[in-house]
Amino acid sequence: MPDRKAVPVGVEDFKTLVDKDYFFIDKTLLIKAIIDEGVIASLITRPRRFGKTLNMSMIQRYFEKTEESNSYLFDGLKISSAGEKYLKHQGQYPVITISLKDMKQANYELACAKYKRIVSNEFKRHDYLKDSPYLDEEEKEEFALIKSRKEDDESLISALQFLSFCLKKHFQKNVIVLIDEYDVPLENAYFKGFYEKMVDLIRSVFETVLKTNPFLEFAVLTGCLRISKESIFTGLNNLEVYPVTDHRLSEYYGFTRTEVESIAEYYNLTDRLDEMKTWYDGYLFGKTEIYNSWSIVKYISSAKSGNDISCRSYWINTSSNSIIHQLVEQSDENTRQKIEDLISGGSIKAVINENSVYSDLDVNNDSIWSFLLFTGYLKQVNTEFINNRIVSEMVIPNLEVLTVYEDTIQNWFKNLVERDGTEAILKAMLEEKPEEVEKEINRWLQKSISYHDTLENFYHGFLVGLLEGIKGYEVKSNRENRDGRTDITVCERYNRKAAIVIEIKPADTFKQLMSQCDNAVKQIRDNKYAEQFTDDCYQKVISCGIAFYGKTCRVKMGKTLYWSEG
Repeated sequence: MPDRKAVPVGVEDFKTLVDKDYFFIDKTLLIKAIIDEGVIASLITRPRRFGKTLNMSMIQRYFEKTEESNSYLFDGLKISSAGEKYLKHQGQYPVITISLKDMKQANYELACAKYKRIVSNEFKRHDYLKDSPYLDEEEKEEFALIKSRKEDDESLISALQFLSFCLKKHFQKNVIVLIDEYDVPLENAYFKGFYEKMVDLIRSVFETVLKTNPFLEFAVLTGCLRISKESIFTGLNNLEVYPVTDHRLSEYYGFTRTEVESIAEYYNLTDRLDEMKTWYDGYLFGKTEIYNSWSIVKYISSAKSGNDISCRSYWINTSSNSIIHQLVEQSDENTRQKIEDLISGGSIKAVINENSVYSDLDVNNDSIWSFLLFTGYLKQVNTEFINNRIVSEMVIPNLEVLTVYEDTIQNWFKNLVERDGTEAILKAMLEEKPEEVEKEINRWLQKSISYHDTLENFYHGFLVGLLEGIKGYEVKSNRENRDGRTDITVCERYNRKAAIVIEIKPADTFKQLMSQCDNAVKQIRDNKYAEQFTDDCYQKVISCGIAFYGKTCRVKMGKTLYWSEG
């Protein structure tokens, strides 16, 4: 196979993408769409890592007036043949571009200092203004103060509007403002405990640069969510929002099916299209089927390098899962039931609020479904308007996202166990009281989130999670033992006073529970699982068969073996 272009893993600058001749999907008609929309302020909301930052860089490179022209970057791309209506805008405007994606500090003071540095860096990018013949000395002094991060709080809030003013005077053209990942500091502040202060800062900044800025040509903002209830966009009547539910601009973020097919063909990986679809397809932006672009790029990079197994969860590790963690931590019985339905391949229905607000998470369990939809953890498959509200039917989009739900559920359950303790289960096992063991495990089953298909490995992990961490005891899973593998063993760590051998059996019906318990105890006996522990000088070895059906279990004890020195 001939040499292929490099895969642009993590490349978010459009100029670098072109200059270094990476393979990329041409999304330049987004520029045409922005011009055609003619909106003063656009907010485009998409999940993390779906190409927002790269597209912002592309917009900047197209419109920005620079000393050396960037027009060559677009030679042969779709926008270059769109017509004079669009080409006349190329390289004609001063551009202000900032990204708030790194505003994830531990407190408000550090976050504010980070914002000051972000603004300072943008002033440095326009450092030529310090020598501009169009700015007077007072304006140059203020420019220098902000650039050196010595401005007061009032100047910080109005800094982007002041930079717009300076650029307008220098170029005699209105300014394009690009703000990437605007909601990251809000999400971070919510989970770190200084939300109201951050809302005040972001609102004040946006009022000056978007609402009362007479030097603005147009602005584009990106993020995951539209945060409007807190009045961040107060009075901004010319704001147009393009959420994932809107068909406009839908094909410009993430990859379409046709684009994924072209990538696979270019890298001679068409035989893996089904695998890519199972793992990374499943999103719906407006009415457009969309693949996760970050995961596809990572998958292609791995497969291109010759790896036979390239499918894994790439996207999940690129950002915080705080929202889904909160869903699980605060879940009530109704929420847990919905999670079960999703994990088992079903759908749920919920009211969707496009004007999200983080504080709703504290008081309204149902608000979480809106957050999960807009951040990429759910896919909308059907929508109805009921009593003037949007009610959406949603599913988990693909296998990659399914793994997040599964892993998070396990972590949640482990944390819940650590908080509440499960020593009662071990105590009942050691005292050979199967009814008490049954009672305690059933109590935990009712509190947990389980799978409708009730696979044995779920119950296995469930029980290990219950028993792990009990002081003085060691839990081992799937341990080699004589003629087979014991499902779970629990051994007293230091004095070898007791060991418990546990065999798990799923039942297909409620009536099968006791017969499956019998089968579990019989397997322990026939394969002599317990004898190994008497051979290892454990004074008492308890055999325990447990059968599960749904959220119910039955427990049976086998013959207890004792070690004798004689």
